[in-house]
Amino acid sequence: MIERHAHSKLVSGGTRMLTWVEMLGLLVIAIATLIAGAQEVLEMVAKREVSLADLLLLFIYLEVLAMVGVYLESGSLPIRMPLYIAMVALARHLILDMKNITELEIIATSAAILIIAAAVLVTHVGHMRITGEKTHHQSSAD
Repeated sequence: MIERHAHSKLVSGGTRMLTWVEMLGLLVIAIATLIAGAQEVLEMVAKREVSLADLLLLFIYLEVLAMVGVYLESGSLPIRMPLYIAMVALARHLILDMKNITELEIIATSAAILIIAAAVLVTHVGHMRITGEKTHHQSSAD
C-alpha cells in the first residue's frame, strides 16, 4: 500500500514537473516568436519596403503564435497547424530562392507542398468522419 502511494505521488510530481517544463517551453517559443516578428517589422521600416517574403514570414510568426495559443487553450495541438506552417514556409522558400534553385528543386518543393496539402485534406476528412462534423458549406438539413 505504501509503495503504491509513493508511486502515485512520484507520478503526480513528475506530471506536474513536465507540465511546468512544457509551459516554460511554450513561453520561450512565444517570446522568441514575438521578438523575431518585431525584428522583421523593424527591418521593413528601416528598408522602407515590404516584400511578399516579409509578409509570408510574418504570417508564419502569427501561425506559430496561434499554434501556441491553441495548445494552451485546448491542451492539444491539431496536426493541421504545423502542416499549414510548413506549406507557407516552403512557398516562401520558392519565392525567395526561385532564381537560385534548379528546376528539379522547384518541382520537388512544389511536390512537397502538394503532399502536405493532401495530408491536410486527409486529416480534415478523417477528423470530420470521426467527429461527425459538417463542413462550412453543408447545410444542417443534410
